[in-house]
Amino acid sequence: QEGQPIYLAVKGVVFDVSSGKEFYGKGAPYNALVGKDSTRGVAKMSLDPADLTHDIAGLTEEELKSLDDIFNNVYKAKYPIVGYTSRRILNEDGSPNLDFKPEDQPHFNIKDEF
Repeated sequence: QEGQPIYLAVKGVVFDVSSGKEFYGKGAPYNALVGKDSTRGVAKMSLDPADLTHDIAGLTEEELKSLDDIFNNVYKAKYPIVGYTSRRILNEDGSPNLDFKPEDQPHFNIKDEF
């Protein structure tokens, strides 16, 4: 909706892409990526609804390299991180993921959000 932030997630990291409204806003070319973890779509450079998921199973080495390049050189470089998806911090049963180490994650500045 107009005036609301535009969020998308890649690799379980939630980015505020509002400054790229011309790319991600309503009716924009990449709007299909917003509101979900679109990791597979980013890796495959695909807007196919079947690819708009966090699932990276079966991606080629080239697609995984592309994913890392876009994650680091586009999203992390241009857009603020505002959080993480539950898949990144919780196990499938909802219990805390003990392997999640906040200090190893891309960081966001809480004071910018509240």
